[in-house]
Amino acid sequence: MRVITLAGSPRFPSRSTALLSLCQQALEARGVEVIPWNIHNFQPEDLLYARFDSPALQALKEDLAQADGVIVATPIYKASFSGALKTLLDLLPERALEHKVVLPLASGGSVAHMLAVDYALKPVLNALKAQEVLHGVFADDSQIQHYDRQPELDQLLAARIDEALDTFWHALHRRRQPFAKAV
Repeated sequence: MRVITLAGSPRFPSRSTALLSLCQQALEARGVEVIPWNIHNFQPEDLLYARFDSPALQALKEDLAQADGVIVATPIYKASFSGALKTLLDLLPERALEHKVVLPLASGGSVAHMLAVDYALKPVLNALKAQEVLHGVFADDSQIQHYDRQPELDQLLAARIDEALDTFWHALHRRRQPFAKAV
């Protein structure tokens, strides 16, 4: 089983990227191959000038084609997800997430930004034809400590991330099951 993580923060290190790192560790402990991608893997000019033929974009598309699932993490700025991430997602083909299970994660300065996952990020992921976009996890910045070293999550957030990863794990396995014939 293969999962792509996609960090959409223009900052590194960042709280949203720390969430991805923790998810990667948890999935690898379950035997999942995780391929990390970061907005920093792309030349800014390739994103700004919509270079559909950039080598990094071609490599991401190849990795996505072989993936079973994707976890996308982004900071929330002014009630929406990262513009750098949006620019990258706009360069992907219309069906880039077809047959994929997607788990969105976000972090922001206050819970006032919580709905940005549902109203800004999820519609874009659905437009890329994801098979299933799971209920996302929003983290208030205060719930993530030491994100620039060994990240620590408060207990409530850690439990929500564990639950989301468990749901993601089960969705990945459902995706791989052959469809039962109707009787």
